[in-house]
Amino acid sequence: MTEENTPVPTAPTQSRPPRTDRTDRSERDDRNDRDERQWRPTATFPDPPENGPTAKLEKFIDAVIETGQTGQIFGEHGIGKTSTFVSYIPARYPGTELVVIPAANLTPDDLLVNAPVRDERSGELALRQLVMRQLVPGRPFVLLIDDSLQAGSTVQSQLMQIACDWSLGEYDLRELGCVGVFLTDNESTAETSARRSDLAILDRMVTLRLTANDTAWRRALAERYPDWDLHEVFRQWASLSPHLRHLFSPRTLQHVLDCARAGFPLAWGLPLLNGSRLALVDRKKGGKPGRDHTSELLDGIAKAVGAGNPATVSDPVRRILRAAMQNRWAVLLQGPPGCGKTEITKQIAREETGRPPVYFSLPVTNVEDLCVPVPSPEGSLDAILTRSLLDPAPKVLVWDEYNRPKDKATFAKLMEVTQEWTLAGRPIPNLRAQVALQNPPYHLGRKMQVSSNNVAQATRFTISYEVHPDDIPANEWLISTYGETAETVLEWWKNDIDDEGRDWVTKRTLERLIKLHRVDLPLQSGLIYLGEGEFAPVPLTALEARLAGMRKTGLAELAGDLPGWEARLSAAAETSAEGTDDTDLVHQVFSNAEVSQLERNLDAVARLLRYLPPKLRATYLVGQTPERQRFWVSALGRMAELATADQG
Repeated sequence: MTEENTPVPTAPTQSRPPRTDRTDRSERDDRNDRDERQWRPTATFPDPPENGPTAKLEKFIDAVIETGQTGQIFGEHGIGKTSTFVSYIPARYPGTELVVIPAANLTPDDLLVNAPVRDERSGELALRQLVMRQLVPGRPFVLLIDDSLQAGSTVQSQLMQIACDWSLGEYDLRELGCVGVFLTDNESTAETSARRSDLAILDRMVTLRLTANDTAWRRALAERYPDWDLHEVFRQWASLSPHLRHLFSPRTLQHVLDCARAGFPLAWGLPLLNGSRLALVDRKKGGKPGRDHTSELLDGIAKAVGAGNPATVSDPVRRILRAAMQNRWAVLLQGPPGCGKTEITKQIAREETGRPPVYFSLPVTNVEDLCVPVPSPEGSLDAILTRSLLDPAPKVLVWDEYNRPKDKATFAKLMEVTQEWTLAGRPIPNLRAQVALQNPPYHLGRKMQVSSNNVAQATRFTISYEVHPDDIPANEWLISTYGETAETVLEWWKNDIDDEGRDWVTKRTLERLIKLHRVDLPLQSGLIYLGEGEFAPVPLTALEARLAGMRKTGLAELAGDLPGWEARLSAAAETSAEGTDDTDLVHQVFSNAEVSQLERNLDAVARLLRYLPPKLRATYLVGQTPERQRFWVSALGRMAELATADQG
């Protein structure tokens, strides 16, 4: 703490927001309001609104500010409570700042702290209360305390002092420029940690209970997609039951539309709730599950906006990461341990921004690793952010082991970043994307030590994707790094063990096996150890045989005996239009080979390709990654060249 003379924060010269006189509104006043909102036509709303504030919440904001009372707002998650404030306050009250405090993320020292300062009269050190910098913006401001019921008990007391008499400690917020105080909350017991029951507090606030029809989320979505007419989308959403509308909040609808815009499966916009994809299942009387509307609703939305709804896309992980960094999204990747999530995220971040991502591993991250409140020379409590977050260069934030936070306080701070893209109220400069990486709650029948989430937390990600090992091109990296040994181990992994065995042998395990072989150590010690002498149930005999030189047929063997295999495939083609076992074997080798292996043996592949049935050739192009498609196009071209040369 400083011993410098620390001045007390002073009020701005103007303590009321500039605004239209609300006591005698006219059509001209409403027209002026629309001009201030900077309305622009969209395909959904080509004509300007008829009146001034169009949403119930906007009218409530005006009334509470006009009368100088505290507003208490209750509404479900994801219906646009906070976003309405963010868009409406600056437009309706020019020169007035909106100060948003995410209460769920606060610690007591964030709002107010006692610090030793030099008293100007006596020259002695004295304790003085310092207030958080956001409450001293230097101009009129509206204070929005978001998710106030999720705060801890000590912070709850501080917030209630603000709500009841607009003060905090020794500070009068009116003198600091505050012109309005609002608290927004979700009353659901699954998403709050407390309820207000003290009548002395309840008797000091004006309360509004909201539904999704009371905020301006439709207009916000129309402005986000100005070329799409969303009337049919809004109609479909309004036709849902109350339970389905609760699950499929406007925030989630936005994520689904973002997926449609990007050409992704719309289901990726639905959140992963405790590790499982949220299903839009209706509820019967008595609470029993009803019909699943997920596919029907998502297909209907895709049709309404003229977009596709593919089941999947090629190379999904890299495409999701690039889209996140291009569109400023927060995305969640959930996959089994060792599948390569972290490495591919770092790789794409370097490619897109030219620098490594800002990386935090949640099990070892403390609040102090992110930010620390300290007294400032201006007499307020400032938040010092970690240096990596303040760098002005483009950055990608990676939250590894997202569902394994070290403590609740750290996760609370993290939630502010994922929700508001700020930390301690400060915007993070040039933040291009956020990527959260986590493991599923269960893997291979075993429970993972991960935390749960609620639907409000889960819906903060534009895309939530369940990663499969084949989604990440780790095989190419293994081959480029470890050469022929990696090729042999991968052939074993693809051909000699079953699906369950491949689940046990992650790409991380494959690398361990390769390294152990290179130093001539027993391979079993590279498998996952389960305790009490038990290793992962994967037989290694075939791998040991391959590494000892007793190889089975692979691409190298086909290329090494090309005339013999051409003869066998020619005979197979004459025997049956579908081919024989030799045809199936070559097809399996081609399908399992990595692109780099195929490219090294292009001529051999092209010569054998001519003998395969057309329907097998087609599988090399359909649903493949762009890299594989490019290779097979070139291979088909080379096949035609070789056939012409042979005929000449």
